[in-house]
Amino acid sequence: MLSLYHNAASTCSQKVRLVLAGKGLEFESHEIDLIAGEQHDPDYVKLNPNHVVPTLVHNGSVLIESSLINEYLEDAFPEAPMLSADPVKRHAARLWIKRADTQVQPMAGIVTYAIGPRNMILNQPEEVRERNLAEIPDPKRRAERRSVIENGVKSPEFEGALRVFINLLNDMESDLENNAWLSGESFGVADACMLPYVLRLDHLAMTPLLEASVRPNLADWYARLQALPYYGSAVTGWLPEALVSFFRGTGEAVWKDIEPMTR
Repeated sequence: MLSLYHNAASTCSQKVRLVLAGKGLEFESHEIDLIAGEQHDPDYVKLNPNHVVPTLVHNGSVLIESSLINEYLEDAFPEAPMLSADPVKRHAARLWIKRADTQVQPMAGIVTYAIGPRNMILNQPEEVRERNLAEIPDPKRRAERRSVIENGVKSPEFEGALRVFINLLNDMESDLENNAWLSGESFGVADACMLPYVLRLDHLAMTPLLEASVRPNLADWYARLQALPYYGSAVTGWLPEALVSFFRGTGEAVWKDIEPMTR
């Protein structure tokens, strides 16, 4: 039995759901409301002491960290491989995953919370907002979260975080000129890892960065990935349309401030 503790809009949750879907694996769903602070619930923290999603439970074993969860799934369910048999291509795929973990994911919360959930959080009672901030265990991440909630895209952290995303898009564009997929011959773990970051920019109304006239190889990859038969069940099927519309509206409202930073 596979049980997944996840969130519909969480980038790391989307990575794992894509790999589960790609391998044809069903799971028992436990959704965690991140805005309400359910990731800080003591019972959940017993499973994931980092106060984040996702967490996978398989036959009683608790697995955390999305990239390591996907590695586990590749090892435990090798019948539908999502890494190339070619060692060089496996190495290339793992470089994308390492980049996500060390460079991109730390910036994803800054970019997201400066735009999307910011107004939701500012509308919470102050004591709720302060309690949820105080329960973020990493003091650096806690300070960044407070800064972007209070200052939005004008926070001192935002432009640098956005630059990490733009550099990622540029490097993906270059790689995809010679390769159909980041994982090798077919869709795999590296593509599942990077899709959520591209999707997040799209949902936050930074779609001009993804257009075929600007980054044609990336646009083609994005379209092919969205056409996968299980994309809906892994990604869009979990996302409430109202949430996507809200994110897009908040992004459109600040695009005039963001666009100069993208040049």
